[in-house]
Amino acid sequence: MANTTIADNLQEHGTASAEPPPESLDKVRDILFGGQMRAVETRLQGLESRLLQAQESLRSEFTKELDSLDAMVRKEVQSLSERIDTERAKRTEELKALGETTSMADADLREAIMQQGQALSAEIARLSERLSAELARSVLELKVEKASLSTLATLFTEMGSRLKGDERGAAKSSNRG
Repeated sequence: MANTTIADNLQEHGTASAEPPPESLDKVRDILFGGQMRAVETRLQGLESRLLQAQESLRSEFTKELDSLDAMVRKEVQSLSERIDTERAKRTEELKALGETTSMADADLREAIMQQGQALSAEIARLSERLSAELARSVLELKVEKASLSTLATLFTEMGSRLKGDERGAAKSSNRG
């Protein structure tokens, strides 16, 4: 049918003219390829429509996945942040407890050292008193012995004088006789 129409067209316009007018060429093209062009155009529009839908679907799916990933990352970051805060609080409490324990141990050690120092001071005071008493007793004994020695010395001196005096008297008596 399209072939007869082309032949009819050519006869109407005449074969004598070498170039048909441009409008008729468009009509010939439309007659020859018009249906195919419309079908191709329709298919291209359908393909373009499907591509746009697929692109929109991919964009929507990508956005959903991205939002899901973002939510997961935010949740994980929040979880890690909470764990870090919990760990920090735990470490802070442990450090406080350790500080208190150390302070108590220091206080106990100071108290023990103070008590030991007081006990040693008391022991030194007792030893000092005992040594002072013993020293006083020794001094007293020495004084008593010294007094005895001086008494003895006086006694011996007197005896010596008497003995000398007796000797002089005996010598005088022997000289006289």
